[in-house]
Amino acid sequence: MKLSIIIPTLNEAEGIKLCLDKLADLRNKGHEVIVVDGRSQDATRGIAEPLCDQFINSDASRSLQMNIGAKHASGDFFLFLHADTLLPEDLSELMRVCIPGVPAWGRFDVRLSGNGVLFRMIERCMAIRSRLTGIATGDQAMFIERGLFEKVGAYPELALMEDIAISKRLNKFSRPICLKQNVCTSSRRWEENGVIKTIVKMWVFR
Repeated sequence: MKLSIIIPTLNEAEGIKLCLDKLADLRNKGHEVIVVDGRSQDATRGIAEPLCDQFINSDASRSLQMNIGAKHASGDFFLFLHADTLLPEDLSELMRVCIPGVPAWGRFDVRLSGNGVLFRMIERCMAIRSRLTGIATGDQAMFIERGLFEKVGAYPELALMEDIAISKRLNKFSRPICLKQNVCTSSRRWEENGVIKTIVKMWVFR
């Protein structure tokens, strides 16, 4: 099974190196990493290009960038990864459930980088909500079998909540595989905007 890891970026120079360094072992094992950049104005390209298999320029739209990455991907499964999110070291469980040609999809649980009880509560609520509703978010590093991705028509090209929209399409074919392993994602937006305010804003958008 070959995995294509697709990372949309926009001015991610601060953290993209750590994200891509963590994927070096997967590249050595024959998987591919594709960075689709929304014409960043910082050093994202210079940092990322030597550390990925393909670096592609695009208009700045996360859904569009991910769809472009999928069009250039050669893997059996696509894994869509945010630039501020780190995959777990051991991906054996992911590799076990990703069977070429089997129309499956899923996501990981999330560990937020911030400290404090409130962040642990948010993580738990995200995991429970996702299991109950079958809805995954981009922070959870969604993975989708190539044929299923094409069958649902790729990501709807929306300005926001494209992950929610594709989850609803995917649920018509199968429920998500919910891996208990954690991806670690930045709590930056929660800390900058305020935890309660961020939660309310996300629910309003949904």
